[in-house]
Amino acid sequence: QVQLVESGGGLVQAGGSLRLSCLASGRAFGSYTMGWFRQAPGKEREFVAAINWTGGSTYYTASVKGRFTISRDNVKNTVFLQMDTLKPEDTAVYFCAAESAPFRLVVTTNDDDYDYWGQGTQVTVSS
Repeated sequence: QVQLVESGGGLVQAGGSLRLSCLASGRAFGSYTMGWFRQAPGKEREFVAAINWTGGSTYYTASVKGRFTISRDNVKNTVFLQMDTLKPEDTAVYFCAAESAPFRLVVTTNDDDYDYWGQGTQVTVSS
């Protein structure tokens, strides 16, 4: 069993930055693909970014590419989402997720492929 705990959300003005963190329990973290998803009020959950187990492969949804950066520290069992140039449309609850199929080189954007989820952290961007 893997537990994921997000932190770093908050209220920020448009154009500002936030850094989300997701701390994972368990020794196998280093073998998992990790993803970030978000859900805005009244909308379905959507993929934001993912990173493979080595950190060498990343993928972003088009709306955040060039503004968000996903990274990981396998020693600290933590995945990060650096969010810059935030926009009001980035307002959502952000979720961290882990895909437990180990050592996959290609990341997945499909939330059905992720086995473990955190509780989420609220990000609010004011205009």
